[in-house]
Amino acid sequence: MMKHYVRLACFVGGALFGSVGVKLLTSKDAKKAYTHITAAGLRIKDSVMETVTDLQENTADILASAKDINEARAASEAEIQIDGEEA
Repeated sequence: MMKHYVRLACFVGGALFGSVGVKLLTSKDAKKAYTHITAAGLRIKDSVMETVTDLQENTADILASAKDINEARAASEAEIQIDGEEA
């Protein structure tokens, strides 16, 4: 018989806690907090995207420079081979 009272008390307590929780989550103060948290998240996203863009630009510059180095090296090696064949 005591188990039934404990179960009923747990159910009623849970229902009350849930009702209070819903009220707290939908209050003006909670909405204000959610708005500030969302705004901070958007600022972080913008900062991350700026960093990613800078990184992509730097990577493209490095890749272009590396290709130039390899082309110059290949041209130099081709010139050495041509000079070696002529001798």
